[in-house]
Amino acid sequence: MSAHVLVCRLDSGGDVLLAGPAVRAVAARAARVTLLCGPRGRAAARLLPGVDEIVVHRAPWIDPEPSPVARDRELALVEELAARGIDEALILTSFHQSPLPLALLLRFAGVATIAAISDDYPGSLLDVRHRVDGGVHEVERSLSLAATLGHELPPGDDGGLRVRRAAGARRVRERLGAEPYVAVHPGASAPARAWEPARCRELVDALVERGRRVVVTGGPGEAALTAAVAGGPRALVIDLGARTTLAELAEVLAGAAALVAGNTGPAHLAAAVGTPVVSIYAPTVPAARWRPWRVPHELLLREVPCAGCRARVCPVEGHPCVGDVTAGEALDALERLAPARALEEALAP
Repeated sequence: MSAHVLVCRLDSGGDVLLAGPAVRAVAARAARVTLLCGPRGRAAARLLPGVDEIVVHRAPWIDPEPSPVARDRELALVEELAARGIDEALILTSFHQSPLPLALLLRFAGVATIAAISDDYPGSLLDVRHRVDGGVHEVERSLSLAATLGHELPPGDDGGLRVRRAAGARRVRERLGAEPYVAVHPGASAPARAWEPARCRELVDALVERGRRVVVTGGPGEAALTAAVAGGPRALVIDLGARTTLAELAEVLAGAAALVAGNTGPAHLAAAVGTPVVSIYAPTVPAARWRPWRVPHELLLREVPCAGCRARVCPVEGHPCVGDVTAGEALDALERLAPARALEEALAP
C-alpha cells in the first residue's frame, strides 16, 4: 500500500470531476490522498470521494487567464508539498498540456515517484513517462496513468463519475418540489462552448408551451444570463442563476429529468449524479475525449472544418458548430432521453 499519494489536476471544475475515478483508484490503495487543484477546480475537488486533503495552486502554465510567474509563489508550493511527505504523485493533464513544469516543482519538493503522460522528453523529471492513444476519453486517460503505479479501481466500482452528496445541499432540491423538470444551463467558462442565450430562451419557451417545468441554472456572475434565458417570472420556470453552490447544483441536477448544456462542467456534474445530458457540443476539443461519461446523452453539433481549435472565443461569424443547432433539435433529443409521457406515468398514483 502506498503511504501518501498526490493527485494533480490544475485546471477547471469539469476536469477535476473527470479525474474522480482515478482518485478513487488511488484511494483504494493509498493511506492518504491529497488533491492538488487550481482555484477553478476547488469546488469540484471538495465533492470527490477519496480525497483526504486539498491543496490549491494557480498554475501559470495551465490557467487560461495566467498571472505572471512569481518565484516566491512557486517556491511556496514546493515548501507546502515538501512538508507533507508525499511518496507518489500522478500529474493528470489533457492532451494539450505539459506536466513537466509541475514535475520539476515536485522534484524540488522531494517526491520520490512521479508519473505523467508526456510527449515531450522528460529527462529525470518523471519516473513513469506514460503514453496514451489520442482518442481515449479523459477518464480512461487518467485511469490508465493511475494503473502505471498499481492503482486500480476496487471491485464493484464501475469507473463512473461520482460526487459526495451533502444533506444540506439536498434542501435546494426539496424546495423545487416533486413535479418533474428539465434543467437548462446556458453558460460555460469559455464562450466558444456555449449555445447563444437567444437559442436557450427559445428552448425554454418551447418547453413551457408543452407544459414542462424548467429550472435554469448558472454559476457565479451568470445571474443576468439566466434571467434572460428564464424570461422573467413564470409559473413553470425557476431561475437559479448564481443561487447555488456546486454541491447544491449537483442536487438540482440529480432531480432533473435531463440537462441541456454545452460541453462544460455541469454536464459532467450531471453525469456524476446519473442525469441524462443533451449536450450542445462545441467541438473545440474532441467529443471522444470530453463527452458526458457513462450516462445517457446526445451530442448536438455541426461538423465544421475548424473542429479541435481549442478557441475560448469563436472567431467565426455565427458560431456555426453550435449556432446552427435549433431549439427543435434539442426538444427532440430531450424527448428521446426523457419523454414527458414516461415522467407523467412514473409520477401517477
